Amino acid sequence: MMTASAYLPDSRPGPGRLAQVPLDVLSLGPAEIVLPEATVRDERGVALLDGDLSFGPASGGGPVGGPEHDRVARAFGLVNVAFHTQRALRRMSSLLGHPLPHLLVRIGMHESPRRWGGGHYRVAARSYDPPEPGPVRPTGEVHLGGGSGFLLTPGGEPYFAAPSHNLAIIYHEIGHHVCRHTADFRLNGLRPAGQQTNKKIALDEGTCDVLTAIMLDKPDIYGWHRNTVPAWDRRRRALDPRWTMASFQGGRTDPHGDGTVWASACWTAREHVAAEGHDRDRFDRMLLRGLELSSSAASGVRFGTPEAEQLLKKRRHVAGLLAWMVEADPELTDPVLAGMAAHGIRLGASNVELRESAQADQLVAVGE
Repeated sequence: MMTASAYLPDSRPGPGRLAQVPLDVLSLGPAEIVLPEATVRDERGVALLDGDLSFGPASGGGPVGGPEHDRVARAFGLVNVAFHTQRALRRMSSLLGHPLPHLLVRIGMHESPRRWGGGHYRVAARSYDPPEPGPVRPTGEVHLGGGSGFLLTPGGEPYFAAPSHNLAIIYHEIGHHVCRHTADFRLNGLRPAGQQTNKKIALDEGTCDVLTAIMLDKPDIYGWHRNTVPAWDRRRRALDPRWTMASFQGGRTDPHGDGTVWASACWTAREHVAAEGHDRDRFDRMLLRGLELSSSAASGVRFGTPEAEQLLKKRRHVAGLLAWMVEADPELTDPVLAGMAAHGIRLGASNVELRESAQADQLVAVGE
């Protein structure tokens, strides 16, 4: 066990609270930390570590402060990602009752032709957008950009927007690894190992957002780097009670927006569970076990068959995942269904049926 510097979540709209934290490390390289659960690596070809894991964040680094300033910020980012990757995977594995496949996290990806300030989760596929520089592990990788642009700290100081310093981005992408190896929404486990798909559905994106909220312990998960987006705008992706199936679009729209409906409903259901006197961890376990149970629907199915195509369509239905959650912990049925109902989600209906019903209820409310 080593002592490291990392951010811890707090209630302010900023990077978090800087703290000394324990990190269970198997080995260190010049720009790599190997953990029991994951390998975290900076891909930009600069030596960052010499045995010490306590660095200052250096305001995120970037092109303004000079090479040494940026090197320190990259080193902090590497350690920060390692800590939160371990924290998230250990929490999820504990709730599931078993470990998840070893995860590779690569920092400083896709820096050309311009800087990238985002993150994504990749599995091995025939093609990628943007293209990948080399093979991707079939079990999945998290890729984080080197950073782009500036944010402001709570005190108003500029902070380079490095994803490795942003807990919300880190946790969201790790959430995709959890979804891939539990629900497997896109049936990648049925496809040839190198011919998986990286396209995500709303349930995947929304589940990753609510897992992020659980890890951050707050619903406005992107309140720091999306603080210029109004709270009433769904692009903020705050887990807000206003997002119901009435605003669910479906089709070829951005799955992140529709995912906010599911994430918000989960957060409300979680609070209902707490109001009934249960620990919030009980809902978290119910969600993860529901994800895992839902994968049993693919048992015996062969990819490329009409049965598989029909199953892929059903995997998009929020009510379907809700049914698996109820099966995972029937005792929580009443508070969870009550929380979901506040967002227009009920058992036994398709997304289209839920949307039409929620929109009709909305019209009635306006008429009253």
